Amino acid sequence: MDPEKDKEFGQELQASDPHLAIELDLERSSSDEETHQNDIEASRVGSRTVTRVVTAQDWTGPDDPENPHNWFIGKRIWHTIQPGLFGLAVTFGSSAFSPAVEDVAKSFHVSQTAATLGITLYVLGLGFGPVLAAPMSETYGRRIVYWISLPISMLFTLGAGFSTNFGSLLVCRFFAGLFGSPVLGVGAGTNADLFPPRSRANATISFLLAPFLGTSLGPLVNGFAVQAKGWKWSQWTILMLSLGIYISSLTMDETYKKTILQKRSKRLGIAPPKSILPPGFAGVKMILTITLFRPMRMLLFEPIVLFLSLYSAFTFGVLFAFLDAFPVVFVGVYHFNLGQLGLSFLSLAIGYILAVPTSVAVDFFVYQKKHRAAAAKGQHLLPPEERLYTAMMGSFGVTIGLFWFGWTSRESIHWIVPMIGVVPFAWGNLCIFSASALYVIDVYGPLNGASAMGANSLARYALGAAFPLFTTQMYNKLGIGWASSLLGFLSLVMIPIPFVLFKWGPQIRAKSSFETVKF
Repeated sequence: MDPEKDKEFGQELQASDPHLAIELDLERSSSDEETHQNDIEASRVGSRTVTRVVTAQDWTGPDDPENPHNWFIGKRIWHTIQPGLFGLAVTFGSSAFSPAVEDVAKSFHVSQTAATLGITLYVLGLGFGPVLAAPMSETYGRRIVYWISLPISMLFTLGAGFSTNFGSLLVCRFFAGLFGSPVLGVGAGTNADLFPPRSRANATISFLLAPFLGTSLGPLVNGFAVQAKGWKWSQWTILMLSLGIYISSLTMDETYKKTILQKRSKRLGIAPPKSILPPGFAGVKMILTITLFRPMRMLLFEPIVLFLSLYSAFTFGVLFAFLDAFPVVFVGVYHFNLGQLGLSFLSLAIGYILAVPTSVAVDFFVYQKKHRAAAAKGQHLLPPEERLYTAMMGSFGVTIGLFWFGWTSRESIHWIVPMIGVVPFAWGNLCIFSASALYVIDVYGPLNGASAMGANSLARYALGAAFPLFTTQMYNKLGIGWASSLLGFLSLVMIPIPFVLFKWGPQIRAKSSFETVKF
């Protein structure tokens, strides 16, 4: 494998800040071959005329109007919202099945644990997002990934709704998740296409909010739908939401650098950008190395990746455990109906929403302030550990929320109290994940950072798929208080992770077998 091409592909896969071309002063006597390969244009810079190469190999400069970084802010915000909405639709589909589990079990004469496989298999399908998104995005651009993958997912959701046997329902649910997963894999890339690294934190947390909200809105909407119409409506609501979001996406422009430059080359009749992927099997091998083989190696042997992935995966697993824990509490203890049970998931949504102003405030008052101070001293980078403040804050929220939820869920205490306890958990969950994502990219750079996030994704979706299979049994056997406390104690053990990395991150980075930032 060509190391340079591997590095370039990692950069595009993680959608790092695009390389900026340099404005060149050129002699007017360019050769015919040069003028065939490039379009030459003149522009005023200060008091002199600068001749700029309009090339399809890179941006013409920091102010290239076709670079999405230079789009007006309203357009960039709109193109940040759209990937978030796609993510919301796909994650909505993961949890929307939850209110239907009991009705599915009765309709197909299976146990509730077996019916829960409708959630598990969908979430497993979502775990393949990076593997599918990378080659599609590299070959065809970002926009086409959204426009093709979600409709295919919708077809399998349609099949799930029309399923007449349990096996076909599970197969359709798996493939609905599998083909929906690329929109999650490519969404972060679109976000990076639009904003340079320094400005990316706020855009990242805003983008991540929507997929997290999807997991809480699924039960909220479908609690009422399933109660009134039966389990099939858990699939029809997914279809209706996905269709509305898909129609709104038809206004999107392409944001991927290579695809934009390819269109430029056709328009101007100049040489197209070079392909980052080598042809044939070598290209497939490169993709699998970055999105699958290397992530597994990093997950096993890189302490930073291992512990942050474990922490993110645990909180993700608990999130999906709540799909089963909430019925035990709010139906079993407080006698809610399905519609009221769905409303209880608003507590998760509130926590996620509160994570956004928290991250924005920390970025503005801490990170950007330190960045300006460093820039004044001629330093253009901050240590990656400066990204971990919200993870350190959020770690306490997760633990507090789990104990609060567990020991206030009793008939003698009003139902609003355990609901409020879920808010700090959700707040901490999103704070931890967003900070972890920014941190590993800063540590490993675009090449290995893509693989590090791939490892994180594999771990998160594996635990997210597994937790619903044993949650109900655990809560019934241990009781609400001790089952939640078991999760709380596990989260308590993990609180030191971001603090240890903040304190000793440079030493840990120095011992890495992968290239890391030198700071």
